[in-house]
Amino acid sequence: MSSAVRFGSYGGSDALEVVEVDDRPPGAGEVRVAVVSAGVNRCDIEGADDSSGDERPKGKGSDFAGLVAAVGEGVTSVRVGDEVIGFSDCRNGQAEFATVHESRLIGKPDGLDWHTAGALYVAGTTAQACVDAVAPRDGETVVVAGAAGGVGVLATQLAIREGARVIATARECHHDYLRGLGALPVTYGDGLRERVLEVAGEEPVVAFIDTHGNGNVDLAVDLGVAPERINTVADFDAATRVGAQTCGQDSVDPGSVLSRLAGLLTCRQLELPIRSSYPLARVKDAYKSVAAGHGLGKVVIDVRSIG
Repeated sequence: MSSAVRFGSYGGSDALEVVEVDDRPPGAGEVRVAVVSAGVNRCDIEGADDSSGDERPKGKGSDFAGLVAAVGEGVTSVRVGDEVIGFSDCRNGQAEFATVHESRLIGKPDGLDWHTAGALYVAGTTAQACVDAVAPRDGETVVVAGAAGGVGVLATQLAIREGARVIATARECHHDYLRGLGALPVTYGDGLRERVLEVAGEEPVVAFIDTHGNGNVDLAVDLGVAPERINTVADFDAATRVGAQTCGQDSVDPGSVLSRLAGLLTCRQLELPIRSSYPLARVKDAYKSVAAGHGLGKVVIDVRSIG
C-alpha cells in the first residue's frame, strides 16, 4: 500500500483526500516511479470541480519527477534508480508512486532541482505550444497575458529567445522579476489597452499569447493582431468567435520539448520560479494556493525527501 491523492466527489480542493491505494507491479512497457516532487496546475483544479459523473475516486496530477522503482517487461530506456521527469496521461502523479509507460519519461538532468523537474511538464509543453502557435520573429512585439504564471513566465522567456520584444501583463509586484527576464511589464486591469499601446510605442503588436482569459482575446483583436497570431489556453469561446488559435500541450511532442526545456533550465538559460511547496498531506492547501492565483511561477507538492 502507498499514499495517493484522490477525489471521490466534486467540490474543488475540499473534495481531495490522501488515501492508501493498492500497489501493483508495472506491466509490459511500464515503469513504476517513486515520486519525489509533483506539480499542481489549474487544470487539476478544474478536474476536481468537474461534474461529468464518471467513475470515482480519481487520482490527480500530470507533472512529477522521481526515481525509477521498478520496470516492466520489455522496458529498455530506463533502469531502477534512474532519476526521471514524468508526464502522466492518467493524472496519477500526486502520489508516492506513479506508474506510466516508459515513453512518458525522460531523464532528469543532474543539475536540475527536484521542484523544477516535478513542475515542468504541463507548464513547459503548454508554453512551447503557445510560442510555436504565434511564431514570434526577431524584433516583433508580442504580448504575453498572465506572464507571471507557470505557463506565462516560460512563454515570455521562450518568445524573448526567439528575438521578440515581449510586453508582459502581470500584477505590479511581479514587474521587477519580469523586467529582469528582459520583458516590458504592464499591469493588467482597466486601461490595459492604453498601457500596452504606450509601451509598444511606434511598433505594432503583431502576436498575442493569452494564458489568463478575462477578455484578452478581444483585447488582442482590438490591438489589431491577426486572429491566426492570437493563441489562448484560457478563453476557448472567444477563440471560436474570433478565429484565434487554441494550441496547448497536446500540440507538441512532450518528450522532445521537455528534454530541451530541462536542458535550458539546467544551464540557467531559462527559469521556472517555484513560489511554494507543500507536503503530500497538505495537498488541499497546495490546490488553494493555485486557485487563489496571482503568484509567481509554480506550486509543487513534496512527496518524499531523498539524499
